[in-house]
Amino acid sequence: MNGQELYEQNCANCHQKDGLGFKDLYPPIAGSDFLKNKEAAICMIRNGASGEMTVNGKVYNQQMPANAQLYDLDIAAITTYIYNKWGNESAITETDSVKKVLQRCGK
Repeated sequence: MNGQELYEQNCANCHQKDGLGFKDLYPPIAGSDFLKNKEAAICMIRNGASGEMTVNGKVYNQQMPANAQLYDLDIAAITTYIYNKWGNESAITETDSVKKVLQRCGK
């Protein structure tokens, strides 16, 4: 699967296909200040998150489930898609860099 397909299968239910999030429940990815920290985004895709999170000045408090079933290659593809679509980037996120980030964040 490519990054868009993986995003739509694993992320779009909450963040929506357009990346704008869902009402006051789930934060946007499109135009998100959270994209400034790619390592945190990679860790969150794999490990999920809980507790309050501020995105673009707005507080969200819904749990994001972990995606332990995703391979490093899948996370690289999703990250590439997200950052190329909404993060003003045109680079490919390499699997090796994802692997290194995930080693640092514990999975």
